[in-house]
Amino acid sequence: MSFSPIPKYSFRDVTDIEPGFLKKLGIKFLMLDLDNTLAAYGQTKLTDEVSQWAADMKDSGIELYIISNTHRKERVASFAQQLGVEAISVAGKPSPKSVLAAMISANREAHESALAGDQIFTDTLAANSAGVLSILLRPIKCKNPIYAIRYMLEIPFRLACKNRK
Repeated sequence: MSFSPIPKYSFRDVTDIEPGFLKKLGIKFLMLDLDNTLAAYGQTKLTDEVSQWAADMKDSGIELYIISNTHRKERVASFAQQLGVEAISVAGKPSPKSVLAAMISANREAHESALAGDQIFTDTLAANSAGVLSILLRPIKCKNPIYAIRYMLEIPFRLACKNRK
């Protein structure tokens, strides 16, 4: 476990993560951030592309789980229902507590688990601190100036990822 802000892997979009890639790494449990990872802020339904990707993941034996920092619990529950997965809202990332709780809930170990999200200072730090594989994604949409500044501050850490796909 480390408190490193450098992700192990980086992909453009969540749909670029393929089941075969995860299986080759021994990953059976993929935790996912919600906002700007699975859906843009304000979006109420998953796109057909993300829905199909999730179905393909589940068909290949990869278990999915949503871990979101949002306080809008009904939003998290809605997306969890759309995907047919469990979820944690108000997760408190970068604390690894919710990541560890999700693994306990799913009866999974760190070596077979990964967390994918769009933010270094929450998702990547939580994953690395919990000892699970960290996967960084490009944010879906960046309209909020505060997040734009945050993403700019993340650029050196994003570039330090040696496994950009």
